[in-house]
Amino acid sequence: MFLIGQYDSPFVRRTAIALRLYGLPFEHRPWSTFGDADKIATYNPLLRVPVLVLDDGEALIDSAAILDHLDETVGPERAMLAPHGPLRRKQLHTIALATGLGDKAVSLIYERVLRKDRLALWVARCETQISGVLSMLEVERAGVTTDYWYGEHIGHADIAVACVLRFTSEAHPHLFDETRYPALAAHAATCEALPAFQDIVQPLAPPSGD
Repeated sequence: MFLIGQYDSPFVRRTAIALRLYGLPFEHRPWSTFGDADKIATYNPLLRVPVLVLDDGEALIDSAAILDHLDETVGPERAMLAPHGPLRRKQLHTIALATGLGDKAVSLIYERVLRKDRLALWVARCETQISGVLSMLEVERAGVTTDYWYGEHIGHADIAVACVLRFTSEAHPHLFDETRYPALAAHAATCEALPAFQDIVQPLAPPSGD
């Protein structure tokens, strides 16, 4: 199977890290949603990544759907998400906040690069949403005493948050101040020190348009 997308995307990166942590072999095709749109369209007409193409040719086109498939593949004993109950809902809550933050951070890049006359109201709204999510996640992480968010073992919530924090700090450094969010900064450092995170990483290219 092969994974489509560049690792500077927090969504592609979290998928690849999960594949690596699960020990599932895959080929990486670092296609760009703009430069390689024609290639991606074959598998996802939305021209979005990640896309995971399975050995039988089936294309999974959303990071949540991909990770759900990976969890099924490795089984409940190894899955990095609780199978049911309150713990699963809590984990999904954290993941939803992280991926929502990632969506807003990506939207701000598009606003910066693609729109000649930026819509100040939209930028302000996105920045407010990002700051609100960071504040909520900071409070939640500060209240955790275990190595990872939901215990002693890494989970999808940990990966999602760490990948989004790296992306946000690179894309919008004024929005993520480590002194303001020390618990999140420490969480990111713990995750980024792991071999899978160090191996699967692509610095975000400075966006043009400023």
